[in-house]
Amino acid sequence: MTVMIPFAEGQKKLDWLALTDALATGHDGPKAEVADVFLYQDDNTLLNRSAWIAGLGLAVKCATIFPGNRAAGKPAIGGAVNLFSGQDGALEAILDFHLVTKWKTAGDSLLAARRLARPDSQNILIVGAGTVGHSLVEAYSAAFPAARFTVWNRSPAGAQAMQQAFPEITIADDLEQAVRAADIVTSATMSTDPVIKGDWLQPGQHIDLIGAYRPDMREVDDAALQRARVFVDSRDTTIDHIGELKIPIAAGAFSAQDVVADYYALDQFTRNSPDEITLFKNGGGAHLDLMTCRYILAAWQASG
Repeated sequence: MTVMIPFAEGQKKLDWLALTDALATGHDGPKAEVADVFLYQDDNTLLNRSAWIAGLGLAVKCATIFPGNRAAGKPAIGGAVNLFSGQDGALEAILDFHLVTKWKTAGDSLLAARRLARPDSQNILIVGAGTVGHSLVEAYSAAFPAARFTVWNRSPAGAQAMQQAFPEITIADDLEQAVRAADIVTSATMSTDPVIKGDWLQPGQHIDLIGAYRPDMREVDDAALQRARVFVDSRDTTIDHIGELKIPIAAGAFSAQDVVADYYALDQFTRNSPDEITLFKNGGGAHLDLMTCRYILAAWQASG
């Protein structure tokens, strides 16, 4: 029997730290087979992501990304997620797209931050006040409960709306000053040009990059990559596919060999010194959707 897991009820069963533990465990198993299909029309994207992991089954996630929808008051992102049995191919669950995306995306970044960010990090800057930005407050609060949050957004109205949802957040007017003052910078924008400059980075910071998902998109400049030890969630879904790395590699400003590790070498996700700068690129591959779906389904079933 196929299980239907909606957003609100499904979310009540979940825990951010438990999810990151599940993602770590998922990478101890066989490597995922993944395939992405991108279709583009102007600024709009159809993204179909599939993953198959022996022992975990199969997941197919289809996302539509229409940035112009915001101007019309419509959601910019839509889609659906199906989870299949690896034993007989049966459809086990249909999960709310936004539930899987929220927890996968922020959980992906949180796993890296738990390994790479300084444990005493207290100032967390969120760049971008969209839907992902909201979930980052929840996720990072779970691992850094004493942290203070600041948000910077291109549109002041977006930052103000986020402050209404999280009154404890401070709004930054100057991005450079906010980056320089942060212990952790987590960025989730739709930018195609770097918004964060490497010259702004400070010793001991952890930089978390989420927003770029297309070959023409990036959130930091070459200098940021050159100054940091760089990690990714998956080499297969980031280095040759996302502009954050693909563009500087093509220009000779960075090398694929400079990426220290991905999650299949999670033991290498360590900070060598309190002063080093670490940078993580969250590519959000379909294997992470599959692992997140399994975690959500297990939590749903355990709750009865």
